[in-house]
Amino acid sequence: MMTKLPMSPVQLRSMFALASLLWPAMALAHIGQGDISGGFITGVAHPVFGLDHVVAMVAVGIWGAQLGAPAIWVLPVTFPIVMAFGGVLGGLGVPIPGIEIGIAASAIVLGAMIGFATRPPLWVAAIVVGVFAIFHGHAHGTELPESANAISYAVGFVAATGSLHAFGILIGVANRWSAGAKALRAGGGVIAVVGLYFLAGNLGAI
Repeated sequence: MMTKLPMSPVQLRSMFALASLLWPAMALAHIGQGDISGGFITGVAHPVFGLDHVVAMVAVGIWGAQLGAPAIWVLPVTFPIVMAFGGVLGGLGVPIPGIEIGIAASAIVLGAMIGFATRPPLWVAAIVVGVFAIFHGHAHGTELPESANAISYAVGFVAATGSLHAFGILIGVANRWSAGAKALRAGGGVIAVVGLYFLAGNLGAI
């Protein structure tokens, strides 16, 4: 008789992360069925062609790199997982007030964190990133096209988000050098300014 070996903590964490990513996808499957390839492309395009999404998602990667391990992977993993749940809420039509303002605020806050080289405890940084991820995910879910396959759409915007995080981490490598660290802080200021621009536009539209 073969002895069943207990699962290691790493395996348990991997299974939990996989389940966290699959649950929103299965929930979105009840929202609608449609073109798979078109849904994926639309999902990728939504964050990539939205500057407010791009600057915030790149900022998550930069801030993670600036903080170093384990934040360099905790923040870029936390954001897509929580964002996927936000996408489910948006796809199901669950209302959350101030979505666009929350997205703009994410660029302001994350840009400021980079600009001031803020180093909060990891759990605080994860909560900050997670809260803003809900706004971004809700916006993606709300704009799910009726003709698109919900699962492929979700995979698309999650994949695009992960790519933007990775790009931010690549930029954040510059933090190893004094000049690079200063450049990152300046870049954080630019991200915050972009967020203020979108915030002003959203408040002006109210």
